Amino acid sequence: MNGLTRWTPFREIDRFFDEDMWPSAGFVPAMDVRQDKDNVIVEMALPGVEADNVDINVENDVLSVSGHREEKKETKREDYYRKEIREGSFSRSVVLPMHVKGDKAEATYEKGMLRVTVPKAEEAKPKKIAVKVNGK
Repeated sequence: MNGLTRWTPFREIDRFFDEDMWPSAGFVPAMDVRQDKDNVIVEMALPGVEADNVDINVENDVLSVSGHREEKKETKREDYYRKEIREGSFSRSVVLPMHVKGDKAEATYEKGMLRVTVPKAEEAKPKKIAVKVNGK
């Protein structure tokens, strides 16, 4: 062998996202955005986050959710072989797909899932248009 190290891109990607590279980085929770007839519904996975540590804001049809997950104090950092569960702060914002009534938003939190329901503005709701038949 000539002393060259084979380049493996996946090892480099893993190194890039290693916790030592980003020690103060929080985490980015997964988010689903969907709609029904009257509402825009946003669900976000926040396991281990206390509801009191979450802030929700709707302004100009943009939903912002931020908060933090407390770090476990009983385990020293050097005791880990691998650490993938992130602690710290998070913040996500999403432009909602239509005009909404942000002041009427409601949020529920159950088993680590946050659900924010925001009513659509009247002008954003689909309207049925009657077809008139002209006499023959």
